[in-house]
Amino acid sequence: MQTEKEKSIDDWLPITSSRNAKWWYSAFHNVTAMVGAGVLSLPFAMSELGWGPGVAVLVVSWIVTLYTLWQMVEMHEMVPGKRFDRYHELGQHAFGDKLGLWIVVPQQLVVEVGVDIVYMVTGGKSLKKFHELVCPGCTPIRQTYFIIIFGSSHLVLSQLPNFNSISGVSLAAAVMSLSYSTIAWGASADRGKQADVEYGYRASSTAGTVFNFLSALGNVAFAYAGHNVVLEIQATMPSTPEKPSKKPMWKGVIVAYVVVALCYFPVALVGYWAFGNGVKDNILITLDKPRWLIAMANMFVVVHVIGSYQIYAMPVFDMMETVLVKKLHFPPGLTLRLIARTVYVAFTMFIAITFPFFGGLLGFFGGFAFAPTTYFLPCTFWLAIYKPRRFSFSWIANWICIILGIMLMILSPIGGLRQIILEAQDYSFYS
Repeated sequence: MQTEKEKSIDDWLPITSSRNAKWWYSAFHNVTAMVGAGVLSLPFAMSELGWGPGVAVLVVSWIVTLYTLWQMVEMHEMVPGKRFDRYHELGQHAFGDKLGLWIVVPQQLVVEVGVDIVYMVTGGKSLKKFHELVCPGCTPIRQTYFIIIFGSSHLVLSQLPNFNSISGVSLAAAVMSLSYSTIAWGASADRGKQADVEYGYRASSTAGTVFNFLSALGNVAFAYAGHNVVLEIQATMPSTPEKPSKKPMWKGVIVAYVVVALCYFPVALVGYWAFGNGVKDNILITLDKPRWLIAMANMFVVVHVIGSYQIYAMPVFDMMETVLVKKLHFPPGLTLRLIARTVYVAFTMFIAITFPFFGGLLGFFGGFAFAPTTYFLPCTFWLAIYKPRRFSFSWIANWICIILGIMLMILSPIGGLRQIILEAQDYSFYS
C-alpha cells in the first residue's frame, strides 16, 4: 500500500496526476505522437527504396506497428489491480526491477529526447521556409534564429503539468497533421509528374545505394513511433475491472491508425510519383507553389510539432521529476518544475542548433532508437510475460517482429550517420 506521502507525489507527477481522459484523447494524442516530421520525409524515403520495396516497407511497417501497439495496450493492465503506467514499469515486470529499467529507460530516453531534437530542427526549418515564402524580398535570417524562436515557445508550454493539460495543444496538432499532409500530397498531385522525373536510385554507386536504402528504413521506422508514449497516454484514462482502460484506448488507437494511413500513404506515393528521386528530405521544402498554400502548410507543421514536442517531452519530465523528488528528495513544486523543464528545453534547442540535419537525424534515430521500442521490445515483453505456445501464430508473429526490429536497429543507423556526415560537409552555421 502507498503511504500518504507517496500518493501525494504520484498525484503531482505528470503521468499519474490525472485519470479522467476520454477515448478521443487517445486518438488525437496518438496521432500527434505518430504523425509528425516523419511523414514529410516519406517521399524521400521512397526515392531511396524504389517503388516495390518502398510500398512493401510502408505497408509492413503499418501492420507490424499496429500489432505491437495492440500488445502494449493489452499489457497495460495485465496484472489484476495494477497498472503499468510507464514503459519501464512493464519492462521491470518482464525482466526484473534492475534489468528491466536498464533495458527500457536508456532506449526510451534516446527516442524521446531524439524526437524533441528533430522537432526543434523541423520547427525551425518550417518557420524559415514560411518566412521565405511570405516575404521573398526580405533579408534572409539564419536558421539558428528560427530554431531559437520555435524553442522559446516550449519554455512556456513545458510548464503545463500533465497530458490532460496539453490536450488542447495536442488536438490542434492532430488536426494540423492531417491538414499539412493533405496539402503536401494535394499540391504534389496538382504539380503533376515532372517532365524530367526519374525513379532510379539516387546514388550513382552501389555502396551509396545500399547506404541510402538503410537510411530510408530508419526514416520509415521514425514515422511509426507512437509506442514510446502509449502506456503513458493510457495511464490518463480511468479504469475499473468492469471497464478496463484498454477498451477506450484501443478505440482511440484504431481511429489514430486510420488517420495515419490517410496521411502516410498519399504523401509517400504521390510525392514520389510527382518528383521522383529529385524530392528533398522534406516534401514541403520541395514544393514552392502555390506560395500561399505551401506557406500555410509550413505553419501547420510548426503548430503540429509544437504539440508533438510536448507529447514526447512529458514522459521525460516525469522521469526527471521522479528522480529529483523520490531519489534526490527535492520538494515537489513550481520551482523544481520550472528549473528542470527549462534546462531540458534549452538542451534540446542547443543540440538542434548544433546538428540541424533533418534527413540524417531521422534515419539515425529511426533505426537506432525507434526500432527497439516500436518493433521488438513490445514483442519481447509479450513472449516473456504471456509465454505463447511455441510455433503458435502469436509466437511466430512476435519473433518475426523481433528479427525485423533487430535488423533495423543494426543496419539503418549506418545509413543515417553517413547522411549526417554528408549534410554536415555542406552546412554553414551562419546559413
